[in-house]
Amino acid sequence: MAQKLLMPKATAVWLVDNTALSFDQIAEFCKLHPLEVKAIADGESAQGIKGLDPISTGQLSRDEIARAEGNPNHKLKISEPKVRVPESKRKGPRYTPVSKRQDRPNAILWLVRNHPELKDAQVSRLVGTTKSTIEQIRNRTHWNAANLTPMDPVTLGLCSQIDLDLEVEKSAKDRPLPSADEMDNATLAAPADTGYQDERSEREMSADEVFSRFASLGNAAKDEDGEDDEDNR
Repeated sequence: MAQKLLMPKATAVWLVDNTALSFDQIAEFCKLHPLEVKAIADGESAQGIKGLDPISTGQLSRDEIARAEGNPNHKLKISEPKVRVPESKRKGPRYTPVSKRQDRPNAILWLVRNHPELKDAQVSRLVGTTKSTIEQIRNRTHWNAANLTPMDPVTLGLCSQIDLDLEVEKSAKDRPLPSADEMDNATLAAPADTGYQDERSEREMSADEVFSRFASLGNAAKDEDGEDDEDNR
């Protein structure tokens, strides 16, 4: 994979200010038009851009710049990186080893039953299957539906627990909020609706009943004190 120049315009600003390279050489190296490089040199363009030293970033060497300054026909070549960063793999269906492919229908059945909120695309990413297979297992039309047994895909080694948790969490975020009617139904029911009735709520207590209750409490306290005195004797 060909190396790309970091921040071409900022690099062009630095080369204009710090080297004797021609406009054509800078334009060729930075993938700019020569007139754009001339505008940078005249102060008509890139006035707010700070120059980026390509030597400090390891994309040009001093020897390469000196060689180009001595030969107007020399084209600057970007330096090879000292560290190669591996290219990220393209996202696609998860690869499933041949030895574990027979377990995929069981894993799909487990996901469909235990996590019905997962979409077909999410199940497909987890176990590396097709949407048609998922639909057949959902509808029990799979050719081996009678012999399928739900099995955790993490236990089978078809996916990691982290991947499964991420997909479940993503489904929870995509789930719509409950409607106003659902919120009303979720409120606590009134005591009358539950069949519970407080006798005191049916009638108001009279003054005589209040004083009689206080009197009974006082007599109970005296009885307890009397028992304590007898015990002390």
